Amino acid sequence: MARIPDQELERLKRDVSLARLLEGQGHKLTSQGKDLACRCPWHDGDDTPSCIVSPKTNLWHCFGCDAGGSVIDWVMRSHKVSFRHACELLLKEHPSLAAAAGAGTPKKLSQGKLRQAQSFAISAAAAADQVLLEQVIDFYHDTLKASPEALAYLDRRGLGKLELIERFKLGYANRTLAYRLAPKQYKAGAELRTALQRVGILRESGHEHFNGSIIVPLFGEPGDTSARPVVGAYGRKVNDNLRAGTPKHLYLPGPHRGVFNREGLEGQQEIILCEALIDALTFWSAGYRNVTSCYGVNGFTDELLAAFKACGAQRVLVAFDRDEAGDRAAEALAKKLTSEGLDCFRLLFPKGMDANAYATSVKPPEKSLGVVIRSAEWLGAGTKPRLTTRCFNSVHQWVDGDEALRAAGLRPAEPPSSAVIEPIATPSVAAAVAEPPSLAAETVAADPPPRASAETALPEPEAAAVPSSPVPQPEAHMDGEQLVVSFGERRYRVRGLPKQLGEALKVNVLVTRAVSDALVPADAVDAGLHVDTFDLYQAKQRQAFAKLASAELGSEERVIQHDLGRLLLTVEQTIDERARAAERSEVAPPAAMTPEETAAALAFLRDEKLLERIVEDFERVGLVGEPSNALVAYLACVSRKLHAPLAVLIQSTSAAGKSMLMDSVLALAPDEDRVHYSAMTGQSLFYIGEQDLKHRVLAIAEEEGVRQAAYALKVLQSQGELTIASTGKDPATGLLVTQQYRVEGPVMLFLTTTAIDVDEELVNRCLVLTINESREQTRQIQARQRARRTLSGLMAASESEATQNLHRNAQRLLRPLAVVNPYAEQLTFLDDRTRTRRDHAKYLTLIDAIALLHQHQREIKRLERRGQAIEYVEVTLDDIARANALAHDVLGRSLDELPPQTRRVLGIIEAFVEEQVRQQALVRTDVRFTRRELRARCGMSDTAVRIHLDRLVAMEYVRPAAGRNGQRFEYELLFDGELGASAPQMIGLIDVAALSGAVGTTATSQGTTPDLAPR
Repeated sequence: MARIPDQELERLKRDVSLARLLEGQGHKLTSQGKDLACRCPWHDGDDTPSCIVSPKTNLWHCFGCDAGGSVIDWVMRSHKVSFRHACELLLKEHPSLAAAAGAGTPKKLSQGKLRQAQSFAISAAAAADQVLLEQVIDFYHDTLKASPEALAYLDRRGLGKLELIERFKLGYANRTLAYRLAPKQYKAGAELRTALQRVGILRESGHEHFNGSIIVPLFGEPGDTSARPVVGAYGRKVNDNLRAGTPKHLYLPGPHRGVFNREGLEGQQEIILCEALIDALTFWSAGYRNVTSCYGVNGFTDELLAAFKACGAQRVLVAFDRDEAGDRAAEALAKKLTSEGLDCFRLLFPKGMDANAYATSVKPPEKSLGVVIRSAEWLGAGTKPRLTTRCFNSVHQWVDGDEALRAAGLRPAEPPSSAVIEPIATPSVAAAVAEPPSLAAETVAADPPPRASAETALPEPEAAAVPSSPVPQPEAHMDGEQLVVSFGERRYRVRGLPKQLGEALKVNVLVTRAVSDALVPADAVDAGLHVDTFDLYQAKQRQAFAKLASAELGSEERVIQHDLGRLLLTVEQTIDERARAAERSEVAPPAAMTPEETAAALAFLRDEKLLERIVEDFERVGLVGEPSNALVAYLACVSRKLHAPLAVLIQSTSAAGKSMLMDSVLALAPDEDRVHYSAMTGQSLFYIGEQDLKHRVLAIAEEEGVRQAAYALKVLQSQGELTIASTGKDPATGLLVTQQYRVEGPVMLFLTTTAIDVDEELVNRCLVLTINESREQTRQIQARQRARRTLSGLMAASESEATQNLHRNAQRLLRPLAVVNPYAEQLTFLDDRTRTRRDHAKYLTLIDAIALLHQHQREIKRLERRGQAIEYVEVTLDDIARANALAHDVLGRSLDELPPQTRRVLGIIEAFVEEQVRQQALVRTDVRFTRRELRARCGMSDTAVRIHLDRLVAMEYVRPAAGRNGQRFEYELLFDGELGASAPQMIGLIDVAALSGAVGTTATSQGTTPDLAPR
């Protein structure tokens, strides 16, 4: 109930003369000093006047019954009415006070109008109930237009258009109906209340049934008594903070009657069927006039079905809420309607949303609802019919759904590019209450243009039958870092475009009527100019800009608002295009080689001493030493073209040169075939493009940078692909759906680390390379560093670039062929532990990589299987011999229980012990050493020495001989074997000389297979 303002109450108490009111009622006042006295009408035996009236304070008080108060209290007691009704009676008797109160006083239905219904209730109950119900609906309708809280609620729900309120006679019940009735103590008041209880407006308790609700009346078929008789009503509570158990949705008691928007269904082949009337009003307000509503999920009545058949409907679009109850009800209703010969579609809103919630979230509603309609789910069998539902736009034209999308700058088959596309602002109902409803709009809505049948409704004839004005496309172009968009003579300049779209789109917008090429010509200032910085996604900020700009340019405000909506779409499209262009520029395209470069690369690949040349070229590009490590890393990069590439982990102490080794190897690989990161997050690898890593080298500078992504890297290395199921929003429907992301391999993984303890699962998938940390290697590196500062070093740097280009071109000529090893079954490998299962696969892949590198020196054979051609090269004995030589150094080191750095420390300890035994003639077990002595020998930090000693103690190579907390520790060497022999070597590999005679027959037989043929 709307509260009476305090100032209005004070005006009534002060300006309405209590003395004149009593005299008007026939009470005789006598003077008693400054006050007046009369007999009290509310108790008997008051022969001596005991009711005192004070003209000064305008108050009264009876000393006999102790009653008293203001003029309002007198009217309440004398007329037996409520406080509010008493105020309204006083305002009615004093028009000057009512005028002073202003528009804040709601217009109420006169008491006489309701009393007219009383005579009908007495003489003809049925007819009187109908008239009484219609008069109540009229009263509620007037109450709505005078209630700011109800109008604000409708605006929030997107239902604030005056045309909608007048067309469906929406109302508002705010508990003021009872104040307009005669007191129930009177016969007329009692009979009228009984009649209102009979029709369901009042409950037995006397309270209004729809109190605090927006009212939507339901009309029956036109009859003799009324063009549209009211047969029912629906109420929706305005406030959501209700007591537990209070229903938000109410209907009049009794069976559901009436068809919402019956006139709008006539002649319609498609009908949108909603679950609730608020949703149906939402569709109607957005321009979709072929809409009606059930009475809840299970409230589809026979009257509705009869109305569908009577209007000639062929298709029903079920627009129930997207929740469990709505899904079940839609499925059941579809079966029923299909059995009645009606085709059914399901409009899919986001999970947990209804039509109104969706339309108010994704704006403008005419476009967002149009997208949902165009993507409706077909619930029938056979060929899906074409939907022909149209939108009745703001200029009273029927617009096809596809045209509505094109007006938003979209293709009919694509969803909106943004979930926030604000509509052109509609004038508030509160500001337009006095305007009469648009009869032209109502006439068109009730009598829509005829439809063609589904069988004959082709796109071309329909487009011709319903012409629509083409929407001119804006002229847009980038001028440096600013976007210039022209809509006729109005020109918009947009600065500050972000690199990608986000939740805000704050830009600087300048609008002018300039017609020359200059952005702000002198004559344009006279014609009007406005500039401001605001968020294009904020509707209020756009409205403020349009209001000021329209005043400056002399244009209509709605025109500027319409421009801003189209400008928003243009800005979004421009940002998307720039982002895609930036992504394309980041991916280096394969370099085009000249004939000379191709010939040089082929000559290099056909060199019989190819592997030796690769090792020599590493020296030319600046790598000192590390021939085996460099060659293995190079072959591992080549293996990216195999179906299961190798992975490499370079392990060393800081500043030993691991990054130099990685950079040297990567410099010989083509730019387009390598991806280099400093670090990766846990989920980043899953969302890389599906083909972005296929047959590429993924290099990460430090193992520390991949700890979060270690799981994804291990899966990608083992399985050759990554897949993840993630929840995301469908851009077309806004639904939360499960989406699958896939990243294809194979990919070669290249890592470096300074850590001694590395993830075991990651290590056993990689070839572990260790840097030579000897003093001799340090001397050679320093000598090379000095040589680079000389003239010969400068000349060598230019030759290094040529060598790198040669290798990049050579690797571009390598094709991802299959590799067949005719000697595979005769090869042998260690089998004393389970991890050799993976090391064996690395060994075989190393052989395949060597063979693949020599593909231009081999015959490329072809295998036909099931209509598919497979090209491959074969492994030779030289390939196996070279792989065996590398395996002793690489795989043997991987199987060592001691990391290379720790084994180096063990060697230093052993040399120190042997020296002490010789110099001091001691027994080996009597030699002691401290960490300080070891630091001096190793040249390591105390932290590194502690780590290696702890590992040697744990592995029982060394034991603490003396010392405790606060004292110096001394250690004793327990290891008494040969250090070189104790490191695991790749024993168990078959001798290549033995292979030549063992597999000759097998190789020959494979060469004569009928399906094999040289290319």
